[in-house]
Parts: sequence; C-alpha cells; structure tokens
Amino acid sequence: MRRIAILGSTGSIGRSTLSVVESYPERFAVVALAAGRNLDSIFEQAKRWKPRLISVASGNDGEKLRVRLRAAGLEAIEVVSGSEGAVRVATHPEADFVVSAIVGVAGLEATYAAVRAGKTVGLANKECLVAAGELITAEAQRQGKPLLPIDSEHNAVHQCLRGGRMAEVECIWLTASGGPFWKTPKQEFSSISVEQALQHPTWKMGRRITIDSATLMNKGFEVIEACRLFGLPPSRVKVLVHPQSTIHSMVEFVDGSILAQFSVTDMRLPILYALTFPERIASDMRFPVMNLRHLEFSPPDMEKFPCLRLAYMAAEAGGSKPVALNAADEVSVAAFLDGSIRFDQISQVIEAVISETDAGQLESIGQVLEADARGRQAAREKVAELAGSRPPRPTPAIVRGE
Repeated sequence: MRRIAILGSTGSIGRSTLSVVESYPERFAVVALAAGRNLDSIFEQAKRWKPRLISVASGNDGEKLRVRLRAAGLEAIEVVSGSEGAVRVATHPEADFVVSAIVGVAGLEATYAAVRAGKTVGLANKECLVAAGELITAEAQRQGKPLLPIDSEHNAVHQCLRGGRMAEVECIWLTASGGPFWKTPKQEFSSISVEQALQHPTWKMGRRITIDSATLMNKGFEVIEACRLFGLPPSRVKVLVHPQSTIHSMVEFVDGSILAQFSVTDMRLPILYALTFPERIASDMRFPVMNLRHLEFSPPDMEKFPCLRLAYMAAEAGGSKPVALNAADEVSVAAFLDGSIRFDQISQVIEAVISETDAGQLESIGQVLEADARGRQAAREKVAELAGSRPPRPTPAIVRGE
C-alpha cells in the first residue's frame, strides 16, 4: 500500500491523482492533502478520503473548514494553513509518496521539504525545477530517492530512458502542440484576445499554463526542467512542434536509434506510471493505434515565439536567470489576463527582466525566493511602464479555467 500526500489536491492534477487512487483502492491510500481557497472542493475531498491532515491557504479558511468538518463528524481531521501547513502535508510521517502539483513557486518550499524528508516525489510542478532544480535534484540524490516526472513530456522521456543508459543518450526531443497560434501571422499577435489565447487545441488546463502554451513558454520551462531532471545541457534538449500531440517525447541514442512514447492524452496515465514505478500495472487507458496514420513535425519558430528563445538563454546562464524567467512570466501572463498588456508584450516583459538579472548562483531556497521576489518586482515595474504607454483598452471577458 502506497500512502500519498497531495500538494494541490483541488487542481486538475490533484483531482486526476485522486481518480487514480479511487481506481486502485488496494494499492493507494490518501493521508494528507494541501489545497488553496476552494473550500467546497476540499471539504468534499475530506468527506471522501478522510485524510489525517489538510492544509488550506489561510488561517481564516482553516477555521471555516474546521467548522464544516465538525458538523460532518470529521473533527478528527487536523486542519492547518499557509506555507507551513503545506510543508506539514509534504512531510507527513505516514506519507511515502508526495505529488507536487501546486502551481508556481508557491509549491517550492513544500516540495523541497518533501525531498529533504526522504519522500519519493512525483513532480507536476515544473516551476520548482525551473527555479530551484539544482538544489532539488542534488538533495534527491543525497536522499537516494527518485524524482518522478508527472508532466506528460518528461514522463514520456523517463519511460523511453528505460530502453538505454544515460551515457548512451544523444539528445532528448520534447514535442509541442504549437498552441492555438502556430499558424497565426506574427503581425496579428498584438490583437490576440484573452478568449483566443485560452483555447488550447489539445489539452484542457489551468489559465496560466494555457497562456504559456500559446507563447511556447511552457515548452521553454520544460526544456529547463529536462536539463535538471536528466542532467543534460540545453543544447541536447530539443523541441519539435507536433500538432497532433500523439507522441509525447522521444529519446535519441548515440547509435541513431530513437525511442518515442505515445499514449492517450489523459494525465491519469503519467500519474499512474509515477505512482507505481518501477512497476507497470494494467489500466483501461488505451490508445487507438490507427491514429498514427498522420503525424506532422516541424521546428519551432523562435522569432515568432521569443519566449522559447528566452528560456534557452536562461537555461544556458543558470543561477538566478531561470528564477527571473519564471517570475516575469507569471506576472506578465497575469497582466495579459487582466487586460493590462497585450499578448505580444508578455515576451517583452520577460526579456527586459532577465536581461537585468545577474546570473548569480543560488545556494538555498531562501536565496531562490529572494531572487523570485526581485524578478516579480522588476516585472511589475515593466508592466506598469507598458500599460502606461498606450491608451487603456476594455478588458475582454475571461474564460474561466480550472
């Protein structure tokens, strides 16, 4: 029986993880959950799974949840809050596997604490490795525990690498759908609306990651994540645009052989793989092989999608640059979503911030968080500058994500 703690239990990855747990009750148990402010969802999860411990965003939310749990006869569930509460979930003594799925740098401290506590960690939060990958992977090596990727592309690479040794790897190929604007002329990027940018052609995801997919920044983060997870330089992590999203990633070996992983576009499959590694167990998720009849591949256009180019630059520089990249992206995407800047100005904010950031090495999570704060402040200043340089425009209606 594998005992699981989930960081981000009410998000899409958290809910998919609980779906996997429900399908295999003889294999998995839930002992701790960390959520944000969605009290209705976490209350329903508490009733269904009866974990030992729940963490929510704030102390006020925690008290509201305690009242509801007492009324439901679930007062035995301990409720904590804030970043300290998430750390307690990540380090719960009964948990032996932690799913890291809190979006953004908000999940960094808890994820690092789980690794330091000797937990096996399933990573669905790419920002942790973008911002503090060197620290996290070094600690995992010291603990002798694997970091198992849940992100579909890195999960696919992990599966392909079972066909050879790292010393035999020539390069990794990460596939990208290209997002909704792959064929849109660059001159039209300044008029792209929020509604258009939130229409991903393949995946149903949260709002920030959907915008990141539209700018190809999400793929840039995945390049950095792959460098950290698999110990390769950026020059050996390549990107291919593959609109069908059938092949999730490929590994090319030194003899010219290439192994590709393809499967249904269902996040439950990489979650199941991570939760059961090194085993493989039976599931009902089947890919229709005849769908392989038509597959397209093309190189990414880094002039049209400068965010990917900026991610490679940050990966090469290392240190504080990837932290600034992520911080600036989060601020600029939020500014685009609320109508403060245009779609094409997202990359302008990011480039300005990382160009001003020193590539100093970071030796602690505290230093990472300080660099993150500096990057966010610089990005907010750049957003204010851009927002003030043009007439205000009406804020488009925002399509609510998960």
